[in-house]
Amino acid sequence: MDSKDMQVIGVCRFSYPALGGFQVEHETAEDRMAFLYAPERMEERFRLFEAFTLPPLRAQTDPDFTFLVIVGDTMPDAYRARLEQLLADIPQTVVAAYPPAPHRDIMKVAINAVRRESKHHCLQFRMDDDDAVNIRFVERLRERVNDVHTLIRRNKNVAIDFSQGYIASAGPEGIKGKPTMEHLWTAGLAMTVSPKSDITILNFGHSKMGKFMPVVSFAGEDMFIRGHNDFNDSRQKGAKPLNLPLLDAEDEAHFKRVFNIDADHVRALFS
Repeated sequence: MDSKDMQVIGVCRFSYPALGGFQVEHETAEDRMAFLYAPERMEERFRLFEAFTLPPLRAQTDPDFTFLVIVGDTMPDAYRARLEQLLADIPQTVVAAYPPAPHRDIMKVAINAVRRESKHHCLQFRMDDDDAVNIRFVERLRERVNDVHTLIRRNKNVAIDFSQGYIASAGPEGIKGKPTMEHLWTAGLAMTVSPKSDITILNFGHSKMGKFMPVVSFAGEDMFIRGHNDFNDSRQKGAKPLNLPLLDAEDEAHFKRVFNIDADHVRALFS
């Protein structure tokens, strides 16, 4: 088993109006779309996507991956055009539009639509549209898979959990953030899928993956940023405010080196 032969698929739902899959529920698909496509919310999503999510994908040391961005087929044309413009210089990107549908069912269809037929395992990771990964994420994922190849060979799925990273927010002052150690957070989480299985990483609630498969965790390197902002789905139920310190010059240099995220660009985006 050699991970260089495995397809790596990263999945990001960009304001896709799924039926289910959100902590905050809506009565109808129309209500959900009205919430998701509200101008204030979309402006924040686009700025965070540009500030956090895309820079490290552009700089991946292993460029052999697919970045699947799933959107609704009723996304307003102006938003779709803006999204495609942001993604134009990332050749690994596939933008796929689907109608509102049950979350896990449609994610299974979407992910398997870009999965190549292969005798090798598939590696999948998931990101929210305000998350980021280390510029070595794909490289490190393949290395860790090689480390645990026996476990992977014996199981339909194995979760690869990078547990060290940051929680961060962006604004006119720059980046606020602090280090964190968390298991099974979305941005640092990947999963192997055996060749004969059509299960995907979005078939499982990320925090519960250990109930369904072995989980192997790795620390020692900052591998993810979890975005923190007003429109996080998890923050729509009265979550307590989180006070994050402004990064100093040394931290900003670390973010640039590890995540290819430029604090000056962040300040310009949010000014």
